[in-house]
Amino acid sequence: MQLETTQIPGLLVVHLDVHTDARGWFKENWQREKMLAIGLPDFGPVQNNISFNAARGATRGIHAEPWDKFVSVATGSAFAAWVDLREGPTFGTTFHRPIDPSVAIFVPRGVGNSYQALADGTAYTYLVNAHYQPGTSYPAMDLAALDIPWPIPLAEAEISEKDRHNPPLPDVTPMPPRRTLITGAQGQLGRALAAEFPDAHPVGRDELDVTDAAAVAAWPWQEYDAILNAAGYTAVDAAETDRAAAWAGNASAPAHLARAASAHGLTLVHYSTDYVFDGTDELHEESEPVTPLGVYGQSKAAGELAAASTSRHYVLRTSWVVGEGANFVRTMARLADEGVSPSVVNDQIGRLTFTDELARATRHLLEKRPSYGVYHVSNAGPATSWADLAKAVFQHRGRAQADVTPVSTEQYAAGRALAPRPRNSVLDLAKLQATGFESEDAMRALTRYLTPGE
Repeated sequence: MQLETTQIPGLLVVHLDVHTDARGWFKENWQREKMLAIGLPDFGPVQNNISFNAARGATRGIHAEPWDKFVSVATGSAFAAWVDLREGPTFGTTFHRPIDPSVAIFVPRGVGNSYQALADGTAYTYLVNAHYQPGTSYPAMDLAALDIPWPIPLAEAEISEKDRHNPPLPDVTPMPPRRTLITGAQGQLGRALAAEFPDAHPVGRDELDVTDAAAVAAWPWQEYDAILNAAGYTAVDAAETDRAAAWAGNASAPAHLARAASAHGLTLVHYSTDYVFDGTDELHEESEPVTPLGVYGQSKAAGELAAASTSRHYVLRTSWVVGEGANFVRTMARLADEGVSPSVVNDQIGRLTFTDELARATRHLLEKRPSYGVYHVSNAGPATSWADLAKAVFQHRGRAQADVTPVSTEQYAAGRALAPRPRNSVLDLAKLQATGFESEDAMRALTRYLTPGE
């Protein structure tokens, strides 16, 4: 079994092993494990169709359906032609070749396909990754519009009346690409993701309430191919008493999105936290069992399980997030500017994660497509305490580091209703690094964050 690329991006030719003897032949027409190993996308077929062509010369197309197809001949032979009808620089690019039982073709969404039977009784079968919906419209074009060397002249071919009246290429409206949906668009991470993915559709709760199962189910998912779920309940201390809201935002919402992803073949990227750990290990690997201390961490751990229920998922655990909005670094900068000398805990250890770094890691994973699962993401460099970070901010603002008083967690918590927090939040970045992603040093990123425009 071998894979061959073509001049149309994503259009792939698979050469199948056909075993022949006196009785006929046998082939593995669809073998997911072997085909993924040679580079075929894991496109998740949900329907199998067969097109039977009674007589030589039967010609179908050119149609660009809004789903991926895996096409192969069951009996007979055909001449096949493809035209890229997607928006972009390869619009109008063609590829053609004869196909028989030894050849299968992966046709990506938006690539027009056509087949001309070269023998009586030709049948080809195709897997698709979306259920057919009557009334679905999609681009189609005139079979004679391009210089395609049809073995049987079209004037002699059997063609449906509809296919005889398809428009020429210049009149075809290209199929737009599927979009990426960003939930939680008003938050720090949502804003960073919208900047990293400018063609995405960012939504807030007013447009899509992801805690509402009915609203999620009714969303037009056929227009999308990925969900970046930056929505969530982040009030760590309030979660201890506001449990219903924490679980709705952090557990139920990703469960609703995972169901949608499974039903429509989408990739779900879900963001989690170091709070799923109790902080007793010095370095947290992805395989470490979750041991959350408080309600916030418990709800986020449940959300991880929910997100993992769909096959195409990336769960990105992160720590100490800093972006455009209220956060620890901005609070320390404000206190420094106001002449305040704060007390800051020095026995909680971790690394900052800037939202632009998290967004960059998201793009990296979606482009490289390593194995689905959990990945740890933060900025790199030595671990620090919150007090260390506060001192660095104060120094950058022209204040003395001694103006920050280090205190223990117990001292800081005295008289306050605080949720338990992990003492050690350092995430192991080796798994992400193995995919080719190099995290920026946290202190270098901090300096840049505090000096915007330089």
